[in-house]
Amino acid sequence: MNKIKDATDFIKEKLGSKRPTIGVILGSGLGSFADKVQDPIIIDYNEIPHFHATTVKGHSGKLVIGSIGEAQVAVFQGRFHYYEGHKLDTVVLPVRVLAKIGCKKLILTNAAGGINSEYSPGDLVCLTDHINLTGSNPLIGKNNDELGVRFPDMSEAYSSKLASLLFDIANEMDLNLKAGVYAGVLGPSYETPAEIQMLKVLGADMVGMSTVPESIAANHAGLQVCAVSCITNLAAGISKEKLDHDDVKDVANQVITPFTKLLERAVIEMEKLY
Repeated sequence: MNKIKDATDFIKEKLGSKRPTIGVILGSGLGSFADKVQDPIIIDYNEIPHFHATTVKGHSGKLVIGSIGEAQVAVFQGRFHYYEGHKLDTVVLPVRVLAKIGCKKLILTNAAGGINSEYSPGDLVCLTDHINLTGSNPLIGKNNDELGVRFPDMSEAYSSKLASLLFDIANEMDLNLKAGVYAGVLGPSYETPAEIQMLKVLGADMVGMSTVPESIAANHAGLQVCAVSCITNLAAGISKEKLDHDDVKDVANQVITPFTKLLERAVIEMEKLY
């Protein structure tokens, strides 16, 4: 709890009159959305107590606080991953800090491998649910009642109300936003074709190495959550092409314009839901 307080106190000192109510965490290659933030306060992760510099390409490691329209936002450009050797309480520290500075809603984004045969690289997918195959959970250990209840409900890990809003905006944009279940795995190696077939049988439409711990911690903290995946490649066995992280960033760059417009509109409309 001290880590959360230290980081929260540091950020609150930087806020001035800003009071962010919507948090955003940006995945691989999607960080340029933060350029839309007006009158920004920019803080490097390595300045924030108990935060770390990001080590994955496509994660710039900056917290950007400001406004988009009438909405006040706190945007994390990049995240910490369990596979980097961080403990899960470090992985979800940004989520818990967002809750403590006053955010009520959280938009999670990521790059994912497509399993569903109807997906193509460049598709944007709204998460309807997830399957936790990381082998762990950020709530393991003694529960801190200041963070949330011992056994948080996960029957709607991704808010149907926020998802409906995303689909309404996508329809207005003539954007084919798809829906699907995300399988969260540990990584950092990509999955084998046999593992992808297993995930397909389990009901996963896409797979990635993030998001799930953050969603669990956010629900524990009482945040409303929605999430958007960018399908940056077809998973092993679905496609015969070798997987490479540089390709992930390239595809993310190709869809950054509709992705940014979708999130920008979503933030503005979410603010009106209060």
